[in-house]
Formats: sequence, C-alpha cells, structure tokens
Amino acid sequence: MLDAATSIRHLLLLIASSLLLSCASQADVPRNNTQPNQADASPSYHCDSASLSSIESLICQTPQLAMLDRQLADVYSLATAKAHNEHPPVLKAEQQGWIKGRNDCWKSDDKANCVALNYQSRIVELQARYRLVESSGPFYYRCDNQAANEVVVTYFNTAPTSLIAEYGDSVSLMVSQPSASGAKYQGQNEQLWEHHGEALITWGYQAPQMKCIKLD
Repeated sequence: MLDAATSIRHLLLLIASSLLLSCASQADVPRNNTQPNQADASPSYHCDSASLSSIESLICQTPQLAMLDRQLADVYSLATAKAHNEHPPVLKAEQQGWIKGRNDCWKSDDKANCVALNYQSRIVELQARYRLVESSGPFYYRCDNQAANEVVVTYFNTAPTSLIAEYGDSVSLMVSQPSASGAKYQGQNEQLWEHHGEALITWGYQAPQMKCIKLD
C-alpha cells in the first residue's frame, strides 16, 4: 500500500506545519505541550487495552496514524480551553461522535487512508472554529447586487486552507479544493469559488449560484 503511505506522509507534513502556526499563536500555552513529538510512535490512548476497536488497533500499529492521533489530541486540548464558556457545551459530545465516525473506517477498502483523512478534516475543523491558527478577514461579499444579500467570510491558515462563511443565520466551514484558477472551497452543501475579488457562491443543496463581489 505504498500510495496510501505516501498520502499519509503528505498529510503529516501539512498538518504538522499548521500545528506549528497554532502553537505560535497561543502565547499562553507552553510550546512543549502542543508541538508533535515525532519520536513518540504511540497514540494519545493506551494501546494495551482489551477494548480497542480494530481501527484503534490499526492506529497503534501505524506510527504515522499514531502521530496524527497525538496531533489531534493537542489541537483538541487547545480547543477545549477556548470552549470552556460554551453554552451548551458541545465540543466533548462532538468529539465522541467523531471518534465513532473514525472507527467506522473499518468499512473502507483503504482503512489507513480513511483514518488519515478523518484526522485531517477534524484538525482543520477545530483549528478554524476555535481560531487556533492565523486568519484573515472578515471579508464581505455582496451577492446578486443586493445590499441585504451578504456573505461574510473569514479565511484560516489551516492545512489545507479553510474558511468559515456566514450567510443569514447559517454558518458553513469550507475546505480548499484543487482548482485550475482562483480559490475554490467546499462545505457540506455550500461552495465558494473566488477569483480576483469576485466569487461564485452556492449555499444549500441544489441552490442557485450567486454572483458576489468583495466589498472594499
């Protein structure tokens, strides 16, 4: 499975660089608590437990995945510190749901790659939502030439890059996608494609595309 191993190594390089930015932006958090320790090939949990799932055992046996687990643990710790005033408190419950989804990678034909991608998306989500990395914005886009039709966007220096967009009462986290031109971001049912201050934004399943201009 050379291709899967190469893919995981690429993810590790991207996420490790993003975590270093996260550490630098958190002056009140000791650096030695947040930087990934590449010499430690064990995950954040005990591998000798008899109750491990098959995916948890795979992580224990795969140094690259174990490192990803420790990196997520560091990011989750930073997010927890930021979320202590959340009402209602949702971070812990969401993390438990994410773990269940990660463990469902046993159904995948390429289990290791599935696990790595799950870690990558969760790290990006937490870093953006809790502002753990450098960001730019907010930027305001007026859509379909209507002053009341506005999308507010903040960009985050995650790996891969991401954004959080607000439109009316709804919010979407989008992650960058390969694009021949401009910058393209995809969320669950939303998409933003920006080029030279103009953006095509789709908001919602099968929703019409909006033509938007970035305001000065």
